[in-house]
Formats: sequence, C-alpha cells, structure tokens
Amino acid sequence: MFKENIKMSWMNLIHNKMRSFLTMLGIVIGVASIIALITIVKGAMTGMTSEFSSFGADKITVQATGTPLKQGLMASDIKRLSEIDNVAGVSPTLTGKTTVVYNGSEKTDVFVQGKNDVYFSKTDDLIETGRGLNILDIENKNKVCLIGSNIANDLFWGEDPIGKKLRIAGVTYTVIGTLQETGSFSDASNNDAVIIPYTTSMSLLGTGYISSVDVYMSDANKSEKITSDIESVLNQAFNYKNGSFTVINMQDMLASMNKITTMLSLMLGGIASISLVVGGIGIMNMMLVSVTERTTEIGLRKALGAEPKRIQQQFLLEAVFLSLFGGTIGFLLGTLIAFAVCWLIGATFALSVSTVILALGFSAAIGIIFGIAPARKASRLNPIDALRSV
Repeated sequence: MFKENIKMSWMNLIHNKMRSFLTMLGIVIGVASIIALITIVKGAMTGMTSEFSSFGADKITVQATGTPLKQGLMASDIKRLSEIDNVAGVSPTLTGKTTVVYNGSEKTDVFVQGKNDVYFSKTDDLIETGRGLNILDIENKNKVCLIGSNIANDLFWGEDPIGKKLRIAGVTYTVIGTLQETGSFSDASNNDAVIIPYTTSMSLLGTGYISSVDVYMSDANKSEKITSDIESVLNQAFNYKNGSFTVINMQDMLASMNKITTMLSLMLGGIASISLVVGGIGIMNMMLVSVTERTTEIGLRKALGAEPKRIQQQFLLEAVFLSLFGGTIGFLLGTLIAFAVCWLIGATFALSVSTVILALGFSAAIGIIFGIAPARKASRLNPIDALRSV
C-alpha cells in the first residue's frame, strides 16, 4: 500500500507539471540562497583567515612603545623572553628607510629591516638564493644583507648579487642572499626591503632600543599561558607602566575570525530560510487546493474502504516530494552560483557537509510541516459529503 501511495503521489505531481514547478520555486530559491550565501561567506572568510595565518599562527607579536625612561626593549629583555617556557625563539625587528647604492646606481626609499637568525629559521619560503642570517652574523654585527626581488632586479640586472658589495646609508655591506618575490599581504614589503642583522641595524638606524618583537611558540595550544608570561616579563621591564606595550596573539585573532564566520553564516542562513518558509506556505496552499479539487477521489477511496491514514500518507508524500525535489534543484543551483562567485572574487570554494544537510534537511522538514494540515484535512473528509460533489 505504501508503494502504491508513492506511485499515486508521483503521478499526481507529474499530471500537474507547471503547478508543481511553481510550487517548488520557493523551495528552490530558499535552498539555493542558503547554499550560495553560506558557501561564499565561508570561502571569503577562509581566505582572510589564511592571510592572518600567514602572519604566523604560532607566534605572538609584541609592540613596545616604552616609557620616558625606557623607550623600548633591550637585549636583556629579549633574553628573558626567550627563556619563557614553550617559547621556541624570539625575533626582534627594527625598521627604517634609507638609500642603497651599487656601482653608481641608486635606489631610494628602501626598507631596512633588522632581523636575527630566528626569523629565518622560523619563516618558510623566504630565501630565493644564498643563505639567511646566522648567529655569528648577529653576535659579530657583520655587515651582511639579504635583498628583496625588486632591488635585485633594479641594481643587479643580469648579475648574480651573491657576494657583491653595496652601500646602505653610506656603509658597505656584502650581499649573502636574495628574498623570494611574493605578492602576499604579509610579506609584500620584502620585495623592496634589505634585511641586515638587528645588532647592526641599531647603529645604522641610530637607536638603542627594540620596539617590535616576534615570539615563536613551540606549542600554540598554550598561547594563553605564554601570553601571560610575556606580559609578566614586559611589566617588569617597563616598571608596570600602563600603555608601555601591546601583545598581539594571532591565535586569539584567528579565533575571533572563526566566530565572525559562524555568526555571519548563521545570520545569512536565517535570512535565506525565510524563502523556505514562504515556499512551505506555497506548498500548503497548493495542497489545500489539491484536496478541494480531489474531493470526489477522496470520497470514492473512503467509500471503497481506504483508511484515513493512507489518504493522509498520500498527500503528505506529495508535499515531501515537492520539498525534496525543490531542495535538490536548489542545492545544484546554489552550488553553481557559489562556485562562480568564489571563482570571480578569488575566494576558496568549500562546500561543507553541514551546509548541505542544513539546507536539504530544512527543505524536507518544511514539506512535512506544511503538508500535515492539507493531509489531515483530506483524511478527515466525510465520504458522504465528498460524494455529493459527484
């Protein structure tokens, strides 16, 4: 009997193709909206999260503004930070702008970055040719440098820059390496940068203090404890002066980004779900009309001994079919739209299983919820009253 109800439900929908299609349209639009909006948002946010991760999800950045008595961090403070538990290394950064000269060719407004060996050991895909800074370069304040791709192209066109001498702010340095060209947001400045030992850059830039430090963690899961220990060291360094430093934990930023992604997905999914509710109302309206049109059929079936639950089952199956078919079409349409938009904006296309289950599950639920009332109405018709319309 159940198979017969399925067959009859299917045949009734086929018999009224246009009406069935128009009824499904609300479900199609609703499911397509949910799939497309949530997938596009997640793809865009995934790209943003990866950009934040490129800054280093395993590091904590310290910006020291200092106090009137102590304007930044010193070597002793760096040493104390490196001794904190679960800290894999500390990389100070000093920055400034200067002029670089090679064989009479000059390049102005070049970024000079003072780094140490930890920066090169903890940063992947940084060096194109040559080598990075090592501990001896730092301790001996060697006059060595690594140059960005733009500087290598502008000053050393057709030459191998490794081993060549160039002048940075009037001081001669030996080129020991070149940096990979990159278009990522985090390392874009390296294309026009010169990296030298931070111990050397302090005299070149005329400063005795370090204002920026990257603390690399050996266990990112313990970032909260490490952050607390860093703040303790810095409070002692600046005599507990408020506003003397800022600690930026990339793990916290990534967690915030994930929360924003979840909130946006839920909000957009809720808005798109309104279309599903409207589609459900359309299904209920069509089914009520169908009950009215098929009053004679229902009366004859009841007169021949059909149980009310069988009639209710048939009409409920029709509503569920409409929802599921509409949900399937909406899923395919939403996936296509999401893929096209992600491709156009350069976002990552990632269709999650939870999104598919949410959209299709909700559409099926809509069919059941809004199909119950017409199905119950059909099952409760009095056979005698129904047959009067014959």
